[in-house]
Amino acid sequence: MNLSSLKPAAGSVKTKKRLGRGHGSGMGGTSTRGHKGAQSRSGYSQKSHFEGGQMPLQRRVPKFGFKNINRVEYKALNLDSIQALVEKTNVTVVDTEVLYNNGLVSKTDLVKILNRGELKVAVEVKAHAFSKTAVEAIEKAGGKAVTL
Repeated sequence: MNLSSLKPAAGSVKTKKRLGRGHGSGMGGTSTRGHKGAQSRSGYSQKSHFEGGQMPLQRRVPKFGFKNINRVEYKALNLDSIQALVEKTNVTVVDTEVLYNNGLVSKTDLVKILNRGELKVAVEVKAHAFSKTAVEAIEKAGGKAVTL
């Protein structure tokens, strides 16, 4: 093999469509651009998001409010639901795995423990976030709040 024997892969090199070379070529006359209109002219360039005169999407969609793209969504769980879970399953450590297995959260949820209800047993609760009052209530019951 040498440089003079190299060839491109079969089908990778195609001949350019030759426009405006007479009617016999099938691409003469208007050179496949159709008749009249902006796209038939030379120098035409379409503005981005232009929809052919139709009301553009960014003008059709209502614009109000604010969506923070950095917002972290938590699945809120209250102490009363943890108390009910402990009474039902007799677990001493409540983490995301236990919550998932009992259908309280989905696999990818970030869990935040809130202070509604009452915790009567000492449990170690592992979650992604806690409210201050929830941590106090867990520790008051003799448990431990562990942030993941």
